[in-house]
Amino acid sequence: MRSSPLRLISGAAVAALVLAALPSETHAQRTQKPVLHGKHWVAITGKPLGATAGAVTFARGGNAVDAAAAMLAATATMWDVLSWGGETQALIYNPHTGEVIGLNALGVAPSGATAEFYQEQGLDFPPEYGPLSAVTPGTPGGLMTMVAEWGTLSLAEVLAPAIEMAQGYPMEQNTADRIEGAKERIKGWTYSPDVYLPNLGNEEREGPAPGEIFVQEDLYQTLAKLVEAEADALAEGKSREEAIYAAYDRFYRGDIAEEMVRGIREEGGLITMDDLANWEVIQEEPAMTTYKGIEVYKLTQWTQGPVLLQALNILEDLDLQAMGYNSARYTHALYQSMNLAFADRDFYYGDPYFPPEEPMEGLLSKDYARDRASLIDWDRNDPDIGPGDPYPYQGGINPFREYLEGWHTVKEQSRPVTFEDGVDGGVAFASEFATSRYADDAAFEDAFYAGTTSVQAADAEGWVVSITPSGGWVPAVIAGRTGIGLSQRGQSFVTEPADNPYNVVEPGKRPRVTLTPSMALKDGKPFLSFAVQGGDAQDQNLLQFFLNMVEWDMNVQQAVEAPNINSFQMRGSFGMHESRPGRLLLQSETPSWIRADLERMGYDLTFSERTSGPINAIFFDWENGTFWGGASHHGDDYGIAW
Repeated sequence: MRSSPLRLISGAAVAALVLAALPSETHAQRTQKPVLHGKHWVAITGKPLGATAGAVTFARGGNAVDAAAAMLAATATMWDVLSWGGETQALIYNPHTGEVIGLNALGVAPSGATAEFYQEQGLDFPPEYGPLSAVTPGTPGGLMTMVAEWGTLSLAEVLAPAIEMAQGYPMEQNTADRIEGAKERIKGWTYSPDVYLPNLGNEEREGPAPGEIFVQEDLYQTLAKLVEAEADALAEGKSREEAIYAAYDRFYRGDIAEEMVRGIREEGGLITMDDLANWEVIQEEPAMTTYKGIEVYKLTQWTQGPVLLQALNILEDLDLQAMGYNSARYTHALYQSMNLAFADRDFYYGDPYFPPEEPMEGLLSKDYARDRASLIDWDRNDPDIGPGDPYPYQGGINPFREYLEGWHTVKEQSRPVTFEDGVDGGVAFASEFATSRYADDAAFEDAFYAGTTSVQAADAEGWVVSITPSGGWVPAVIAGRTGIGLSQRGQSFVTEPADNPYNVVEPGKRPRVTLTPSMALKDGKPFLSFAVQGGDAQDQNLLQFFLNMVEWDMNVQQAVEAPNINSFQMRGSFGMHESRPGRLLLQSETPSWIRADLERMGYDLTFSERTSGPINAIFFDWENGTFWGGASHHGDDYGIAW
């Protein structure tokens, strides 16, 4: 029989709760980075040079959309675990309408990319690397749409920092080492060595060295062509917006597209001119739930974003503060709520523009959340919790009940799983950390810190932008002489409907991605804008960040630096989509009595000094009319405010 979530606990645990529940000034007062205070604007992203690009754009008179696009362009040029051939997901708050806008700039599976095609290659899922993992590039279209629709500057002004960087910038250590570690795979593709390995043949180091000026001539020419197309359109009397869309057309339908397709087909890829020409950026209404009166916005079910909303719905009726901050009880509540939400993600989320229609009304129902919460065993972890049935909560009948009956968290693979040694810099940490790819803790940690980047921007006019771009990470197939690294996001599809009937690969369809920017409004005004890198852990980390602010009264920098817990019980979104039920990552300083309580609950504990991807966020201080920025202390993430 399941006991109450607020049952009496041991004396040792009581002592832990007393300490843990002390005001946040006690347990999280000192931070490794200061809060960023700004009056006019704030710009935060994954690299210092990227944040500088945002600051330069603000100084040129751009708004937060322009600055966010400039940071996106800069980080894509810097291979900050993404490139120009990747995908862009954004939430944008428009102060003139009071609306949060969703931007869907995710590429689609190309012609010929069917489940049968991959199965005929002997693959259970699309591959992790190479031309057959590619979806169509989305970041260029997403960036140009943002600037055209909501920006104020020209494309030339927004791209200026990235264009200068393509002509040469000093390479930082993390990316330099990632390239060097992946050089053997890079050498297997036609055009990638010319981009990544400027010292090819050097016995000591074939990739760029830290501090070396890294030049990307082909990418420079591609970006220059976009600016040229804009200038030609303006000379013809076109408007600012029309001129930017002329550059968009040159990328997806003109000579840039032709060279991309030529190079992709030479590598054995499937992308065609029609695939590029028919792809489009979608503006959409985000998903939303309320948590204690706060409106929380995520992109819809083509991302994993709604999983955060589902978890908040499950947790809303629990007295979290009575459990104590990061106590065994609180940890168990988080883990179980995430398990329930992620099991639904694994089965029900997919491209909403392809049938079947995902049951999002039911999944986001508060009644459904209460019924899911009732399944929690407050004494032990359930290692095989499955998806629920949300259809009755929207007045429907589940068309895939036979798949639910056969569902198990751990999927039996049809063939042995084999992986090459080494850690790539792109597959995000939670799924990679949880798979059999890595046999030692050092490799786990390397994968833990991998992922994408995030972009946060806000200005005094009221524009707010939250982006989680990714794709085309090192090592990527370069598309001909364009300098464009192709996305590897196709691997997030499945080929069997029993795994997820909504996410089976087919041409023109978007894979369900982990990428998930976040935004929250309070009293009708922006309250938080936040995002993180880290694959399947993104919404786990963002859930805890949000609760740190709302339940535990931390400031934004305390909240981004606070320890997290991470579950690896969901099916991973990469590689062989594996799972490790009961595996729980804790911060290394977790007290022994909390560890013991969690082990008694059936958890397989692992520890790290760092327990989240780099979280970046903006808090809106309406009392003083200022911004509070939080930039992660976990890597190169950096913010500038004014």
